[in-house]
Amino acid sequence: MLTLHTEFDDVWQNDFVMLMDNLSKIGKSPPPSVGETSKELIYSENKLRLFRYFPLDVKQKKTPLLITYALVNRPFIVDLEPKRSLILRLLEQGQPVYLIDWGYPDSSDCFTSLNDYINGYMERCIQRIKRKTTRTRIDLMGICQGGVFSLCYTALHPKNIRKLVTLVTPIDFHTKDNSLGLWTNGIHNHTLSGPSANVPGELIAQLFKTLKPFLLNRDKYRKIKHLVSKKENLDTFLRMEKWLNNGPDLAGLAAGEFLADFYQQNRLHNNTLSINGESVCLKKISCPVFNLYATQDHIVPPDSARALCQHIKAKLYEEAPLNGGHIGAFISPKTQRTLVSKLMNWLD
Repeated sequence: MLTLHTEFDDVWQNDFVMLMDNLSKIGKSPPPSVGETSKELIYSENKLRLFRYFPLDVKQKKTPLLITYALVNRPFIVDLEPKRSLILRLLEQGQPVYLIDWGYPDSSDCFTSLNDYINGYMERCIQRIKRKTTRTRIDLMGICQGGVFSLCYTALHPKNIRKLVTLVTPIDFHTKDNSLGLWTNGIHNHTLSGPSANVPGELIAQLFKTLKPFLLNRDKYRKIKHLVSKKENLDTFLRMEKWLNNGPDLAGLAAGEFLADFYQQNRLHNNTLSINGESVCLKKISCPVFNLYATQDHIVPPDSARALCQHIKAKLYEEAPLNGGHIGAFISPKTQRTLVSKLMNWLD
């Protein structure tokens, strides 16, 4: 047993050294860029920025699509690189695309609430898109926590949304296989907050790594020969590492509200959630809803996402599985094709 363990460690160590050697050779070169698809800034407020992506030379769809990502990571994951860009795939289909970038909260944002994000920032972004496109309603796609925000927004402002898409979005935070839900069950918000009264991004990144500690902390360094064999492979690896380790801090008040109301009290699924004194009832959503979930998702298990069917009228609801994990479901080139095909057919 000792020999096998030592051999295993030697293999891992050799692969890690190989990675360091290759990184040192390219260390003087600029890191691979992310989020390269052409866009323009059309609205900003505090740390938030709202982008419009320039259309490609193809026939354009009429209704704009706004993508809302989670607060806990950077949204460039939907435009990681040309080969893995969900945004570029949508633009190729003639879909007008807009994106909210929440930015990097600092100590001045510690009292920003969920109401500020949903009834404030999101509402003003959607109104800005409506004015720019002269549309009375837009399509909305929320990813992960952004999907939760999108559901809450649509329930509170149903007249603004034509169609709603939720992608790897948790609904029931208390399913048996929800490791993140179990982990956060007994935690207090003040335990997470840093000196700025916000939740440090580094702490959140470490939390997600603990959900799959071997895979996310060690096993990925055992594929180095594949990575260094082609610059394209190594660049993809470095882009993903940048995304994994570049998460913003979370505004303290909003993070505490989300922890208590969603993860601990499961208020969205239990129909007891209120924002700014107004009940958030998913049954109030009157537009079609397309719920896409990942079959191998360890952050938002399929049962957690599929619980949405219990809240939306059957005639308005459709769901579809995507092969892969929480992120692979929309950045894997193969799964991306399936996702975009299903999505465009449904949005028409």
